[in-house]
Amino acid sequence: MGLLKPHCRSSDAGNGVIKSIQNVDVAGKRVLTRVDFNVPQDEHGAITDDTRIVESLPTIVSIVDRGGIAVVMSHLGRPKGERMMKYSLRPVAEHLAKLLMVRGVAVSFADDCVGEHALAAVANAPFGSVVLVENLRFYPQEEANDSVFCQQLAELGNIYCNDAFGTAHRAHASTEGVVRFFPERCAGFLIAKELEYLGSALAQPKRPLVAIMGGSKISGKIDVITALMSICDKILIGGGMMFTFLKAMGHSVGSSLVEADKIELAKDILDRAATQGVHLMIPTDTVVAASFTDTSDNQVVAVDAIPDGMMGLDIGPATQAAFTDAIKTAGTVVWNGPMGVFEFSNFQQGTRVIADAMAEATSNGTITIVGGGDSAAAVTQFGHAKNVTHVSTGGGASLEFLEGKQLPGVVALEV
Repeated sequence: MGLLKPHCRSSDAGNGVIKSIQNVDVAGKRVLTRVDFNVPQDEHGAITDDTRIVESLPTIVSIVDRGGIAVVMSHLGRPKGERMMKYSLRPVAEHLAKLLMVRGVAVSFADDCVGEHALAAVANAPFGSVVLVENLRFYPQEEANDSVFCQQLAELGNIYCNDAFGTAHRAHASTEGVVRFFPERCAGFLIAKELEYLGSALAQPKRPLVAIMGGSKISGKIDVITALMSICDKILIGGGMMFTFLKAMGHSVGSSLVEADKIELAKDILDRAATQGVHLMIPTDTVVAASFTDTSDNQVVAVDAIPDGMMGLDIGPATQAAFTDAIKTAGTVVWNGPMGVFEFSNFQQGTRVIADAMAEATSNGTITIVGGGDSAAAVTQFGHAKNVTHVSTGGGASLEFLEGKQLPGVVALEV
C-alpha cells in the first residue's frame, strides 16, 4: 500500500499515483492531517458515537510514533461560516486525548484553525504529539475553497495528509485547495483502504459482480445505476425507489413513494439493462401499510396487486429470498441504500435480511462492500459491521466514486 493507483472509469481521471502515509518520512515534521471528526453529540456535548475518531487513530498514531506532529483538522456540523461554540471541536479534542492517553500521546487544542492561536499551538507542541485545531467551518472560506485561507492552513504543516474520505468529493480548502501548497502529500490509512476496496471492486471485480441499490429516491442513484450497468452482472433494486420502477413497468403502486418526473428515466434504465444483458432485479412483493408509521397494520402483497391507499414500506419475503440467493452466489457485492424503512421495527426485515446475507456471503469468500450513509448505519444496527469486507466511511463520496466521478480530495493527492 505504499503507492496507490486510484481506480476511476472516467476518461478524464487523473493518471498519477498516491503515496501512503506509511511511506512518508514524518520525523521532525508537522503533518497537516484532514480527518472526519463530524461526530454525533448529545445536548451536553458528549460524543455519542466515536467511530470516526477511532478510525482515524491508525494514521495519527503512525505520525506521532515516528516522531512527527499530527496537526489535525476537521469540520463539525453546519455552523455556516460562523463561530458557534455548540460546534466547537474542543470536546472532540478531550475525547481524542482520552483515547491516546494509553499510548502516552499528548493532545492539545487550538481554539482557532488559522492565525496566531493555531500557529502558536503548533509551535509549542512537542514532536510525537497531536494538535487538534478548531472547526474549519467556522470560516466561510473553508467551503468556498478560498486561496488566502488555504495558504493560512498550509502554514501549519510541512506535509499534507488526507484521511477524510467522507469529504473527498468536496473541493473545499482543507481537502483540495490547501494541497497545492504542499510538494509532499499523501493519503492516510482510511482513504487508502477506501481506494483499495472501492477501486478494486470496480476495476477488477471478483465475479459475478452484484450491486444492491436502495434508498428512498431514484433521483440520487440514477447516475450510479447507469454507471454500474456497464460493469455489473446483476443490479438489485429495493427501497422507495422501487416504486418508480414499478410505475414505469405499468403497475399501480397505491400511495407508495413515486418520483413522477423520473418515470421515463426508470423506463430508460429498464430498456438499457435489457439491451446490455444486465439482470435488473425488481421486487416481486412488498410489505404495505395504510400510513407511514411503525404501528400501522401491514400485509404482504404482490407488486402488481398493491391496494389503493396503501404504501409499500419494505421488500417482501419472496424478494428477500431472491435477493439473498443473488448475494450468496456473487463474487463481489456492493450495497448502497436500505430496502425499506429500517428505522421502523415492522419494516426493517428486508434490510436485515440483506445484512445477514452479506455477512454469510463474506464468510464464504465473497467480497462485500457497504456504501456509507444509511447502509452503513443499517449494517451496524444489525450487528454486521465487522462481518463484511468493508464499510465505506463516505456516503456521498462512495456514491460519486461508484459513478466513476473524480473526487477532488483524492485527485489532489496524486503525484
